[in-house]
Parts: sequence; C-alpha cells; structure tokens
Amino acid sequence: MLYYIFRFLEQFGIPGAHVWSYISFRSLLALIISLLVSAWFGEYFIKWMKRRNISETARDASIDPFGVEKKGVPTMGGIIIIVAILVPVLLLGRMRNIYLLLMIGTTVWLGFLGFMDDYIKIFRKDKDGLKPIYKIIGQVSIGFIVGLTLWLSPDAVVRENVSEPQQNQEIVIKHKSEAVKSLQTTIPFIKNHNLNYSEVLGFLGKYKVAAGWALFIIMTILVVTAVSNGANLNDGMDGMCAGNAAIIGIALLLFAYVSSHIVYAAYFDIMYIPHSEELVVFLSAFIGAMIGFLWYNAYPAQVFMGDTGSLAIGGIIGVCALIIHKELMLPILCGIFFIESLSVIIQTQWFKIQKRKGKRVRVFRATPIHDNFRRLDSQLDATSTYILKGWPKRQFHESKITFRFWIITIILAALTIITLKVR
Repeated sequence: MLYYIFRFLEQFGIPGAHVWSYISFRSLLALIISLLVSAWFGEYFIKWMKRRNISETARDASIDPFGVEKKGVPTMGGIIIIVAILVPVLLLGRMRNIYLLLMIGTTVWLGFLGFMDDYIKIFRKDKDGLKPIYKIIGQVSIGFIVGLTLWLSPDAVVRENVSEPQQNQEIVIKHKSEAVKSLQTTIPFIKNHNLNYSEVLGFLGKYKVAAGWALFIIMTILVVTAVSNGANLNDGMDGMCAGNAAIIGIALLLFAYVSSHIVYAAYFDIMYIPHSEELVVFLSAFIGAMIGFLWYNAYPAQVFMGDTGSLAIGGIIGVCALIIHKELMLPILCGIFFIESLSVIIQTQWFKIQKRKGKRVRVFRATPIHDNFRRLDSQLDATSTYILKGWPKRQFHESKITFRFWIITIILAALTIITLKVR
C-alpha cells in the first residue's frame, strides 16, 4: 500500500519518495516493522490469552522433564508470527506481484490449517487435534495451487542461464534475452547444475513438457507437505523452530536476492527470475517475525507457536524455495527438519515391523530426535527394548539442545550457500 502511495508522490517531486523503489530500503523497513509488531502485538496477545486461561496442557514429566515450568503458557503464538509477517508485507510489498501473492496465500492457508488444529486441541480438549487426513488435504491443496499457478501464470517466468565459451577458453555466463516458462531447477554440487523436469520424462516425446509440469506440481506438493510437517515436528522445544526458521530464512533471502539481480545471477551461474525481488521483502518480514517471536519464545517460553505457526513456517520455506528454483537444496538447508521427520518415520515403522513379530522394539528413546536427548533411560517404557538405549549417556537441558540444533542449521545454511560456487 505505502509502496504505491509513495511511487505516486514521486511524480510530483516529493523529497524522499524515490527511496521506495529501492528493494534494500523496503526490505530493511519490513524487518524493522515486523520486529516492532511482534514485540508489541506479542505482549498484548500473551496477556489476552492468559486472562482467558487459554494455555497448552503441560506435558508428562516422562516426556518433557522441564514441562512443569511451562504450566499455563499460552499457545497459538503462531498468530503473532503471521500478523508480524503480513503487516509489513501489506504495507511495503507490490501487491500485484504473483510471487508475493503466493507467499501471502501460503501463510494464511497453512496458518489457518494450524489454527484449526490448535483450536480443537485447546477448546475441544482433543489432544489429537485435527484429523491427519484433513491436515494432509490442506497441505496437498496449497501445494497443488502453488504448482498450478507457477505453471499457468504468465508472470512466473525466468531467464535461463547459459554458458558461452570464449576464445581464451574462459566460460562466460549469460542469460537468455527472452523470459520463458521453465522447468529447470538447481542441483547442488553439480557443475552443469540445472535439472529439467521435462528431460527426466524425455521418453514421453512430444508429451514430455506437459508431463514435466505434472511432475513439477507433484514435487511442489511433496515439498510443501514435507517441509511444513518437518517444521511442525521441530517445534518441540522453546525457541527451537523459530531460531532454525530464522537461519533458513536468511539463506533463502540471499538466494532470492541473487536470483532477482541479473548481474549476481550471472556471477553465481543461476537462473535470473524477474520480479522475484518482492520475495526479499517478504523474507525480511519473515526473519523479523521469527526473531521478534524469540523474544517471548526463548527458554523459558512465555508463549508457544503451536501448529498455527509451525505449519505456516514450513510452507513459507518450501514455497519460497520452489519459486526461486532451489527446492532440491532443501534437504541440505532444512536438514534439521529432515532428520526430525526421518527419526519419527524410523521409530514408528520399525516398531510396527517388530510388533508383527510379537516384539516391542524401538530405535530411539523418543522421537522427534530432539526428545531423545532430554530423556533418561530410567524414564523409558520397561516393556520395550531400545536399540540406541544409553545414547546419549546423559540428559541435556532443552536450551542446550536448542542452541546446538541452531548451530547445526547455521552450518547447513552456510553449506547450502557455498554450493553456488563449489561444483
């Protein structure tokens, strides 16, 4: 809104109005506003929730040994995050930008899905929350919409990068002059690092492009579902998910900025994506919201984000990566989310397999994997056998686990960034 107002005033020579055309100015302002909104609205929200005694039930001490300190802590703090993102984006963003509209839609859609889950848990006293099938339908639906939009929208185009050998044997990276619909995506650590979804299905001949877009939509659904569920599982300790998301957001912001700048895109040999600079504004607001939320969510938490926040966070990360054609880098960048999800899959599937044999065997003490580090052998189910019993040998406080997971995410984010040059 403010973007259009000041661009209009610029025509009349109003001093300072021209700065609103600078992406750096709007991004930094979005970061500041999101921090202020999360700080102000967060305090108001927490007090409002406490007055109405809307809080998360304390977890059993055998699962969360520090849960006694969190009795009466309000949940649904994801509302703080969503408001802190949307306010600066609506004020500073170019609302006719297709990428910005997709990010806003994803935030609202998955935020509402998570809100329904939290609402059922709190107000209907059903600890299972929203039925998994409904949650999956919601995630698949937004993934399908995003994939279909990127396929059909005339504004979602790229200028593909090409290598031109020179007489002195140097390779110069340039971009095609025409912006086109593209099924290419970046593969980390590979020299000729663009994968074309249609070429994967090249055996289909003249139908390979249509089949490639169908494969892309399936990939979009898988990415959105996987990352949102991974973020949801990671949200089990104070500050854990918010801190990891802020770090991941910074890496994505760098990718988005480079992808939106034709000179930098050529230097790093990646596709130039016109108009994707609005993602930089959105991600700045996202990072500010994460940091602002940590003001209240760091140990000991004054508010929990709940599924309202975690599902939206995962969706934002997944959709942003898809827009800038970096979805295949997410297993590295979101490695913590991936490990959390993988630990749950291993635990549940191995237990089911062994149960058919009449045995009760588990791999970890507890999952998601972060719970494994705060649980003692003395707190385990005596009727079950644990493959990794005794690892680790002692219990860790959740703040130490959280900080170490942040450090791992920083390393993974740095590794993801340097894949642009290490091929």
